[in-house]
Amino acid sequence: MKKFDHGIIDVLVAEDQIKQRIADMGKQLTADYADIDAPLIVVVLMKGAFVFAADLVREIQLPLHMDFMIVSSYGDKTESSREVRIIKDLQEAIHDRHVLLVDDIIDTGLTFKKIVDLLQGRNPRSLKTCTLLDKSGRRETDLDVDYFGFHIPNKFVVGYGLDYAQSYRNLPYIGILDPGAE
Repeated sequence: MKKFDHGIIDVLVAEDQIKQRIADMGKQLTADYADIDAPLIVVVLMKGAFVFAADLVREIQLPLHMDFMIVSSYGDKTESSREVRIIKDLQEAIHDRHVLLVDDIIDTGLTFKKIVDLLQGRNPRSLKTCTLLDKSGRRETDLDVDYFGFHIPNKFVVGYGLDYAQSYRNLPYIGILDPGAE
């Protein structure tokens, strides 16, 4: 192990698995949006999804625009506060546009569902959802994810953009954090 990944007790999704799955997702998204008449708007929830989104958009072979939202419900904890704060909203209007909402992980789904509802209220032509990791076993809402990379168990994970107290984002894989590392 390297100095920057102490506290990782297991690799859940290896770097090569992530790369292959994102390539496959990019092909699927390219096919699904091939007939739209304007650039796809990819809305990325920051900070966690930035690594995934950067790799994903390079695999989508279509014109697209990117915009970013910063929302928070975790702070520096491993459990959600259940309060969603919008720290940075979109700059681009999404009315009558095709929108792909991208996040790193969907856990309870409460935060993501609130953002989906907010964006739906802005009347996009279509709104699809995409996440690298789907922890559906913890879902507390009827949210269905349109595109996902991997279903994962109920473990606190870090790496590939996901953090604990702003650390571990630079790991090239998804790892399970030792609960004692908190």
